[in-house]
Amino acid sequence: MSWFLRSKANIVEDTQKSMPDGLWTKCPSCSEVMYKTDLEDGLFTCKKCSYHFRIGSKEYIRILIDEGSFRETQDKIRSTDPLNFVDTKDYPSRIVEGHKKSGVNDAITTGVGKINGREVSFACMNFNFIGGSMGSVVGEKIYRAAKYSLDKKVPFILISASGGARMQESVLSLMQMAKSSAILAELSESSVPYISILTDPTTGGVTASYAMLGDVNIAEPGALIGFAGPRVIEQTIRKKLPAGFQRAEFLLEHGFIDLIVNRKEMKQQLSNIIEWFYN
Repeated sequence: MSWFLRSKANIVEDTQKSMPDGLWTKCPSCSEVMYKTDLEDGLFTCKKCSYHFRIGSKEYIRILIDEGSFRETQDKIRSTDPLNFVDTKDYPSRIVEGHKKSGVNDAITTGVGKINGREVSFACMNFNFIGGSMGSVVGEKIYRAAKYSLDKKVPFILISASGGARMQESVLSLMQMAKSSAILAELSESSVPYISILTDPTTGGVTASYAMLGDVNIAEPGALIGFAGPRVIEQTIRKKLPAGFQRAEFLLEHGFIDLIVNRKEMKQQLSNIIEWFYN
């Protein structure tokens, strides 16, 4: 039985901030027109205003991990449909569509690589796969990536980009908050560094669990970070929120994150932080 009977015409998908296709692209922040090759050379940031476009794990691996050092792990894990969930379409169809759209098997990619010669366990969420939603596969892969860090005593780096828990898995999705938080607590007790990088957007159950539990919490400039979205909050409290509410700069000012780092400087900053932990 379908859970939702709302027609597709009432569902609007915001794709303005996604990484663009084609020869040219326009910055959604300042309207600067750029060649796509120039955008790629600038690590998918606007050359005029430094707006950070949304990118996925493949791009972050190229940007942050030493060339030729990355080895993907847990790439055979797949989502099932334990609840036989159907909204406007069945869950297995959404998984297939997510794979075709993103080129990855689920909302997170994990692996082992090196940053300036230092081995790390690495995980990166893929927003193009069902909105980067947190399901059972995401929780399991985070657990295994963190367990590798715990066993090998190497830093764990996780990049978050998510709309929150995956509704098609209901409570099974919410259980991943506790599962991932528990293994991160073991890392902390063993003094193994965990660095969390929050990108646009990081919301919902991801923010309420592993995204905000880093020994160091780093955000990209302008990233939307929060639990409920600002429009939902305004409708609930019936008040206008402050300018820039839930953006990275607002969170830094109010002590919710430790650093804001431009994507062009992220690899070196990560290297500096890791070396600080080990010296």
